[in-house]
Amino acid sequence: MNSEQLNRALYSSKLTAYALMRRTTYLLTILSVVLLVYAHGVVESPVTLRYLFYAIDAILAVFVLIYFLRILYAFERIKFLKRTWFEGILMLIILVNQVGTYLLDIPVVYNVFESIGIPLSVEFYRLLVSLYMLGLLIIELLETKVHLKALRLQPSTTFIMSFLFLIFAGAGLFMLPKMTNAPEGMRFIDALFVATSASCVTGLSVVDPGTYFTFSGQVVLLLLIQLGGLGIVTFATFFASLMRQGVGIKQYVAMHELLEGESLFSSKGLLRQLVYLTFLIEGIGALLVFMTWGPNVQFDNLGSKIFYSVFHAVSAFCNAGFSLYPAGLYTEPVRFSYIMHLVIAFLIIFGGIGFPTILDVLSPKAMRARMDAPWKNWKLMSRITIYTSAALIAIGTVGFFLLEYFNTLSTLSFGEALVASFFQSVSTRTAGFNTVDISLLTTPTMLMFIFLMFIGASPGSTGGGIKTTTFVVILLAVSATIRNKKYLEIGNRTIPHSVAYKAFSVFVFAALLNMLFLFILTISDPKFDIIRLALEQVSAFATVGYSTGITAGFSDVGKTVLILSMYIGRVGTLTLALALSTRTIAADYKYPQTHLAVG
Repeated sequence: MNSEQLNRALYSSKLTAYALMRRTTYLLTILSVVLLVYAHGVVESPVTLRYLFYAIDAILAVFVLIYFLRILYAFERIKFLKRTWFEGILMLIILVNQVGTYLLDIPVVYNVFESIGIPLSVEFYRLLVSLYMLGLLIIELLETKVHLKALRLQPSTTFIMSFLFLIFAGAGLFMLPKMTNAPEGMRFIDALFVATSASCVTGLSVVDPGTYFTFSGQVVLLLLIQLGGLGIVTFATFFASLMRQGVGIKQYVAMHELLEGESLFSSKGLLRQLVYLTFLIEGIGALLVFMTWGPNVQFDNLGSKIFYSVFHAVSAFCNAGFSLYPAGLYTEPVRFSYIMHLVIAFLIIFGGIGFPTILDVLSPKAMRARMDAPWKNWKLMSRITIYTSAALIAIGTVGFFLLEYFNTLSTLSFGEALVASFFQSVSTRTAGFNTVDISLLTTPTMLMFIFLMFIGASPGSTGGGIKTTTFVVILLAVSATIRNKKYLEIGNRTIPHSVAYKAFSVFVFAALLNMLFLFILTISDPKFDIIRLALEQVSAFATVGYSTGITAGFSDVGKTVLILSMYIGRVGTLTLALALSTRTIAADYKYPQTHLAVG
């Protein structure tokens, strides 16, 4: 039977088969995720665990069967295989492992990973497969017209709900018995705090992640950081592309505004580039971190060293600031790994300048175009973010060096002090890693940190704050007012007044919110002085993660305030931008002018 005859024979049953496969995928994906959570979070009995893993492996075998059926029913099979190459490789790995384990008694995945010392290799493999299937499930759900018509959510509401889902899912996982080393388990407020901090890529923590969480808990923490770090870009682009039937042109407008796409519908195509570029940078970063730990840093085995390298690389690029060491990168002997500190710093910079800038400057397409036309300059957005970031890093480096040279830098050589100052300046604006003792900082240094944290990273990045472009627009507006200029100008371009209004709105919103929350903290936690509370509050709002070591000592009310700060700081600016770009209020009228005395 040739291909055309096979297609004719299958044509009549195609719709029924696809409906059946989709329902089966829904049910088995949900079941596999539930079984994995139950196995890694609750069950202690080895016998029960073995039967649970048998059930999960059976589900994975059904996934392989469904994939082969999809190939059979895809009438253009070569195109289908090219389109689903990643899924095909994953299904092939599952098939080889299942045949090896249950028919030949050779556990392939276990043997490969155990040979390089990676613990829980088989469980990690099952987790990755189930997460991938969960992703496919979400895609299919979002592409279902009935589902979209039932929701009818605004884009900004979708983003808010997606972060809430991530936070509460993470908190629920952290509270499971096998996620922590604490016999009594984790309190809800503490689990919610850490889940919010990870999802909002902040880095503040009420526990020591390296000792408090088990390996399973650390994997959950890493997943929250990765999903949260890509939140602005991935949630914006991913949901925009998938919810096209639900919200239509408005979603594309929102994404175009957010990601500075060249054209309205080209923005949709950025998703694949962004995801590939993210994993490429994180992969290179993990490799460099792996090579630069230093000879005095010891690990239990090769697998542990790989996991620590990946964890810190992802945490750095996502500007999360989480470390598996009790005192961060200040912990001995990591504090002396200066080459690794520089690698972490540059990962933070790449994560903080924003994906639009990375694509404009570093993407292969942009680099080829610039080689063909060397006179072609970066986009205005890229120039603003890079020059402003460089200026702020330089100011922070010089300021920290001068203010702390006889304090936290007093035991270091000139070169070491310079590296430490550069690292703190980079980390202060976005990440929250530390290579000095933050609790010993002088008051002027903490005030400088508050200023840098408040500005934060660049638009479309993994960092927080009011953003570098907002800061620049405000400076330009102030300069234009002082010089009595009618228009805001930069790079031979005029900035619309509406952009200045947005910038001032973001600034005022952030300033008022921080003052309100700081006022509440002075009431709920009066045992801490005002400067330390201010550092903690701005650090939470700007999703930085710097702390003088007082986070764990906050009251439940104080922790709740910081949770709200981290959450609003992560989604507030995005929500405001989307709301302003997708809602147009009729304003084709003008009241008579009046004069108010100002200043």
